[in-house]
Amino acid sequence: MSVFLFLTVIQALVAAALVGVVLMQRSEGGGLGIGSSPGGAFGARGAADFLTRSTKWLAIAFVTLSIVLAALAVRESRVGGVTSTLERAAPAQPDLLAEPAPAPAQAPAAAPAQAPAPAAPAQ
Repeated sequence: MSVFLFLTVIQALVAAALVGVVLMQRSEGGGLGIGSSPGGAFGARGAADFLTRSTKWLAIAFVTLSIVLAALAVRESRVGGVTSTLERAAPAQPDLLAEPAPAPAQAPAAAPAQAPAPAAPAQ
């Protein structure tokens, strides 16, 4: 498996986790949030701190992976060199924008018998 494909899969997983963590946070307007009890080690304050830290680290991972993937994409798509000659073995591509050539004239099915050509006058 190539490094680019592996990092792309990791990027997708990080993006999905980032979306999930952001949606679980309690918003100021009371949108989607975790409905946990305020007491305990993972209470409202503990969950908020955990989700905030998770969001920060997932965002950092997402941006870093984006930069690395962009650099890999540029490196893999770089042209090795420019050739100065045309490759003669390649078949010519038809020009699709040009007008089609006129159809050749059809010969009549049965040619009528022709009379012999008149003889040239003698001098």
